[in-house]
Amino acid sequence: MTTRPVPAESLGHFAVDTARGSWSRTGDVEGWLAERLRAHRFRVDRIPFSALEGWSFAEGTGNLRHRSGGFFSVEGQRVTVDSGPVRCWEQPVIHQPEVGILGILVKEFDGVAHFLMQAKMEPGNRNLIQLSPTVQATYSNYTKVHRGADVPYLDHFLAPAPGSVVADVLQSEHGSWFHRKRNRNMIVFTRDQVPPAENFRWLTLGQIGELLRADNVVNMDARTVLSCLPSPGAGDAREEREALSWFTAERSRHTVRAELRPLNSLAGWRKGPFAVEHERGRYFDVVAVSVEAGSREVGGWTQPLIEPRGLGVTAFLTRWADGGPQVLVHARVEGGFRNTVELSPTVQCLPDNHAWLPPGDRPPFLDAVLRARPEQIHYEAVHSEEGGRFLNAESRYLLVEAGEEDVPDVLPPGYRWVTPALLSRLVRHSHYLNVQARSLLSVLTTGACTLERGSSGQGDDVGHASTARPARPQPHLS
Repeated sequence: MTTRPVPAESLGHFAVDTARGSWSRTGDVEGWLAERLRAHRFRVDRIPFSALEGWSFAEGTGNLRHRSGGFFSVEGQRVTVDSGPVRCWEQPVIHQPEVGILGILVKEFDGVAHFLMQAKMEPGNRNLIQLSPTVQATYSNYTKVHRGADVPYLDHFLAPAPGSVVADVLQSEHGSWFHRKRNRNMIVFTRDQVPPAENFRWLTLGQIGELLRADNVVNMDARTVLSCLPSPGAGDAREEREALSWFTAERSRHTVRAELRPLNSLAGWRKGPFAVEHERGRYFDVVAVSVEAGSREVGGWTQPLIEPRGLGVTAFLTRWADGGPQVLVHARVEGGFRNTVELSPTVQCLPDNHAWLPPGDRPPFLDAVLRARPEQIHYEAVHSEEGGRFLNAESRYLLVEAGEEDVPDVLPPGYRWVTPALLSRLVRHSHYLNVQARSLLSVLTTGACTLERGSSGQGDDVGHASTARPARPQPHLS
């Protein structure tokens, strides 16, 4: 069968129906997730490194590796940069050179496009099960290094039908915790009959957007894929040319050197029976867990995870200018990036990590976000980071309207106002937007928040948007 191409301009109908899709009401989804949690046995326990099965610290280097040579390893990294209050540091880092697939399958029902979402258990998620892409699998997973079950729906992404690809781009992962990690982000349209399996459900884009307003429902991998949805319209060619020139200059002016080194040689880090941790109790720990998961390709395993110390803050400052909404991006240096910098949110940090720095060295605009009044906050929700590699890693994601005193007329180096439409065009390319920026962009592409000219208590020349609704209570499993 020949599949007709999917024109980008047809994607505007994705968000037509929010409250009800052809398969389920939005209000029923969280109950379905809770039912999936009850349907199988799930358990995550902290264990000492000595109880890891198939993992060990290598002689000589101390690197933490799997005996198969697959999955990932925890190694040391030394980073040297040419700007910022700290110019050189050492840290543990996840080294995972293989490229995984994050893919969402799309199909029309009753004239409305639906996305096949998965209720997936990940050991690092505080509530364990969240909505994930149709396929979320590392190369080791789908080549069955773990000798587990097949990955459902994988063939749609390994061999997509001609004309069916809506988006397909390599994107980076967390540059502070991974060494040059990237995944293939895919959206594939199908006209085949695809009945949803037990842990899958068809949802409209509007339904997913509504669920993004709650804490810890839509996982990071789904958010990054959804950010890659093409936006209709040609956009502003002049804005794109000027922004790309600025971004190229930012990449060119920075020198970043990131070198892998033995884990047991890192200055300022120590290994105990249960954790590799910083000697001053900062940043994050490397820990070990034992996992039982009745719905996964393998029913049980052990693995290391990175556990950050504290809740992150990830925010775009926004404004209304030149006839439309704009967000303040940061050309951010991270040791794990392949190309020195990527576009990040205005603020992206764990505030506790910067508490010891003098006021002048705190991340720019952090205080503006932290002191924002309720009427300035267009969107706010707590979302998990990658639950397959990070334990209880959560960030408070925000879209915050900038106050008159929050942003100077002359921006600090590395910052620029851009339109969300420009970000939607740039995300079609690899390594332009980091994963945190893509998460916030997904809030806009799904309609979870719309930046519209209106009133939010700050006068007429501002943007207005919806805010996140309260989340359902979640069990704390660790």
